Amino acid sequence: MLFGVFAVHSPESCPLNNKKSKSIFLQIEAKMKKSIKKHNITKIIAFYMSVLEHEWIIILDAKSAHDIETMCVDVGISATSTVKIVPLNEFSNVIKKIRES
Repeated sequence: MLFGVFAVHSPESCPLNNKKSKSIFLQIEAKMKKSIKKHNITKIIAFYMSVLEHEWIIILDAKSAHDIETMCVDVGISATSTVKIVPLNEFSNVIKKIRES
């Protein structure tokens, strides 16, 4: 199942402006890759950043939002950001459901 992880931080806690956040941020990707099996995450599909919006967008293939929540705490994402986890559907699958209904 696909999930979008939307993590937003304040300009004051931005890794570009805050030494503690920078230290956490520089380790996040490695920690995520290291812990995906532990958190039942099949794959990191994409990891994007909107620097001026202070938002990270991570697309994951995972079994549950609860596992993603635990990963966000364990790797440090929630230490600097407010996190929203949203189930996602591919556009083509939604269109197929609409046509079948």
